Amino acid sequence: MAAPQDTLAIVGATVFDGTGAEPRKADVLIENGRILQVGTNLRFPTGTRKIAAKGAALLPGLFDLHSHWTPSGVPATTPQIATEYLKNGVTSVSDFHEQPESYLPRREWLAQIASPHVAFAARISTPGGHGADWGDQATTIWINTPEAARAAVKSLLPYKPDFIKAFADGWRYGTAADNTSMDEATLAALSSAAHANGLEVLTHTVTVDRGVTAARAGVDSLAHSMQDRRLDADTIALIRKSGMAVIPTLAVYEPQKPGSAPRDRSDPKVAQSFAKFDNALFNAKALFDAGVPIGVGTDAGMPGTPHGASTIRELELLVRAGLSPAQVLTAATSVSARILHLDEDRGTIAPGKRADLILVGGKPWNDIADIRKVDRVFVDGKLVLGRGAPALPSGNQSDRLPSAQVASLVDDFERPDGRSSLDTLRLETGDGGLDRTVEISQIVPRDGGGHALLVSARMAQKAEAYAGVAIPLTRGSVRPVDLHRYTGIRFAVKGAGSYSLQFNGLDGRWSRDFGAGEGWTSIDVPFSDLKAVPSRKGPGPAWTGDGIVQVELGAQRAPGERIAFEIDDIRFY
Repeated sequence: MAAPQDTLAIVGATVFDGTGAEPRKADVLIENGRILQVGTNLRFPTGTRKIAAKGAALLPGLFDLHSHWTPSGVPATTPQIATEYLKNGVTSVSDFHEQPESYLPRREWLAQIASPHVAFAARISTPGGHGADWGDQATTIWINTPEAARAAVKSLLPYKPDFIKAFADGWRYGTAADNTSMDEATLAALSSAAHANGLEVLTHTVTVDRGVTAARAGVDSLAHSMQDRRLDADTIALIRKSGMAVIPTLAVYEPQKPGSAPRDRSDPKVAQSFAKFDNALFNAKALFDAGVPIGVGTDAGMPGTPHGASTIRELELLVRAGLSPAQVLTAATSVSARILHLDEDRGTIAPGKRADLILVGGKPWNDIADIRKVDRVFVDGKLVLGRGAPALPSGNQSDRLPSAQVASLVDDFERPDGRSSLDTLRLETGDGGLDRTVEISQIVPRDGGGHALLVSARMAQKAEAYAGVAIPLTRGSVRPVDLHRYTGIRFAVKGAGSYSLQFNGLDGRWSRDFGAGEGWTSIDVPFSDLKAVPSRKGPGPAWTGDGIVQVELGAQRAPGERIAFEIDDIRFY
């Protein structure tokens, strides 16, 4: 019998199948992206492509259950992040960073490049809470009651998130006052509503007390370590009984990062970070010994925690915590798959499973350092990286999607569904921090006919308080836009005072200030008038008209001041 075109056999490898079984010599037959057979002396269909793997170890692809694909991470752009994970044998990744509006275009983008499977977490926090300090409510929904929790989950369902992330405890990793934790009733309602819709809930939780709250509230997994103290037997028993898993993310908390300059442990803050990390190591091992599922995640994308390489570092740190290398590899494969209820699909080397596989040198179940010797990576049965792999798609070499063209009308605020004229979701772009400007934008009738957008705000009690609205030029601000065929932008504004127009792009930001009066004023801004907005990296690049993702209009006012202005008929000319 002739083999289908994509039939592949990996022959002679030592197979660590992720089930907890001892490694064994075996052949693996793959067809249509799935594992067909695992065993010795298999008979392969005529035409089967064979990869000789004698002396190599074959493992399920690794998981990283917690990452942030953020433009401030390392690497900073989607194709490069995807490539780094593949280089390190990671074939399934969870991204905790994106606004739901971007899921569809991001999924389409990832399908065009060599990439791990990426699951997207919908973000829910409390007003002023971690994750809500910088995000608008199109990115991180703010809740503080059970009713709001249920409404938040319902609002997310059309975007088809893969799971929910709840920022459930304290402000900033337990290092500042706990003014913003999610109460147990709200967290329980969130868990219940998510579960009713087939979604799991993972939480940002870093303290023991909040870990107990999460367990009682029906949370599926903690997406961080509990670090403020060592767990006692009663607490461990409660967590074990609840069925909650723990993803320690030791890599992000490691106080002395590999290759970094030695830190001064006489500094109280530095000493605290080492003490908390010791607690995290102890708690990870204690939970594992009690039978609590331990998954692998890193918080990669955060400072000092690069994508891909940090997943490997996480495995080494779990060994340092006291797990054996074999136990850690199982945590990174079948256990992590089970945590996300993907274990029927992947995570072990067994017939019927997705053929996400890695060939590595050495015996990483004896020496975890051998997991760094990745030789070849397979995703859905296709060799995507390593010896003998085809060249990566051109999309992996770019840092963005090709630029799109857009119609001249950005927004006339007339669509009955509340979306922009470009079919995008407007974003409220107020300032960030614990004390945030309170902002509401809404469509209102315009005097003389039609509609306009009214922006009302009470400014925060701080310098440079800001309220504004951004209109993405493409869905989720994922695909950039080329504006070369236009020479400027025109819009109408009503409301006395000074304002700013800003273009947000993949390479920088450009702005121009303008003024308006009590009545409607038409404003024309040639692109030649735009000035680069300085950043931490320098003065900012010159305007090119390409790589643009958003148009933003807003205003700064004095602390505590109230503001209201209207905008209408935004278009390029």
